[in-house]
Amino acid sequence: MAVKILIKRMVPASRARDLMPLFRRLRNLAMDQPGYISGETLERIDRPGEYLVISTWQSMDFWRNWVVSKERAEIQNAIDAKLGDETTYEIYNYG
Repeated sequence: MAVKILIKRMVPASRARDLMPLFRRLRNLAMDQPGYISGETLERIDRPGEYLVISTWQSMDFWRNWVVSKERAEIQNAIDAKLGDETTYEIYNYG
């Protein structure tokens, strides 16, 4: 069963330039992963710097394999270090 992953980040304007290449790299790598269906990035209108990534995967197992991969973890750790905060994740399936 397909799952949707909501990934939330607060990106201070002072850090956006440093972070955007890491976000693009993460997205490009995700698109090549088994089970990846789609993804989109939204910026909240009433809170500049708040981003929501909606990532769709064929199953929880495919998402889990990606999220624990060494390659992804290295990039995610670099993102969180630059943000000074942890990225949050929410996982949903179709009801």
